[in-house]
Amino acid sequence: AAGYEIKNGKKIAKYWKNTSPISLSDGSTNGEIYSIRISGNDIHACGVVEGVKYFATYWKNGIAYPLSITGIGGTFDAANSIFVSGDDVYAAGFERAANGNDVAKYWKNGTPVNLTDGSKDADAQSIFISGTDVYVAGSEAKTVTSSTSIAKYWKNGVAVALTDGSTDASAMSVVVVGTDVYVAGTVND
Repeated sequence: AAGYEIKNGKKIAKYWKNTSPISLSDGSTNGEIYSIRISGNDIHACGVVEGVKYFATYWKNGIAYPLSITGIGGTFDAANSIFVSGDDVYAAGFERAANGNDVAKYWKNGTPVNLTDGSKDADAQSIFISGTDVYVAGSEAKTVTSSTSIAKYWKNGVAVALTDGSTDASAMSVVVVGTDVYVAGTVND
């Protein structure tokens, strides 16, 4: 299990192995883990760490690596999901653009890949690798000024809309089995 624990008013990023807590941040700033994966003897986690803003962060065996670009964008970036395929580590999330909109993206071994152009708010909530294909689930605002989001997944960067934008929706998880793509999420009526 992974998440955070509040101590002295700060969120400490941590995971639990067989009920034993392991801290990934020291409590001097806020930190949260949103996803964890085990690959061989390596423990991979992703989430956020607070600095001047919240930075999307990846941890490998307790060592933190920032994914966000320092000093660019707004106040909150996040890595929401992590997936390990062979020697490659993928994290999906978002980064705030200079215009204030969130850009859905994933990072492969720390290198960012934008899924949206930042003209509308978007996020990435889940990532799954099947062979050489990269699947990411999330959402993108219907229009530049809309508060209604369209649930989507991206296959190798190409968006597939799951809803039409008539109600607010978001794709929260994606899994691929053979040629079948399964996406779970929410639709607000």
